[in-house]
Amino acid sequence: MKNVSVVLVVFLVLGHHDFWNWHRSEPLILGFIPVGLAWHTMISLFAAVLAALMARYNWPPSVDALESMPEQTGPAAGH
Repeated sequence: MKNVSVVLVVFLVLGHHDFWNWHRSEPLILGFIPVGLAWHTMISLFAAVLAALMARYNWPPSVDALESMPEQTGPAAGH
């Protein structure tokens, strides 16, 4: 899944630079949104979904194991 995530992030970064829409304001999406703004809206939504999926499926299990360990107190805790 990590390789798929890397490929999707690369496509997201490349798609962010939409040079094909730089000099266009038409067509208007939904009658009032310029095509470049609509493209960046979709890129932002895709980035949010991708970040959530990456956190869900690529999160290292060792981080959760460290969080569930009981906290040490006193001189042996190394404070």
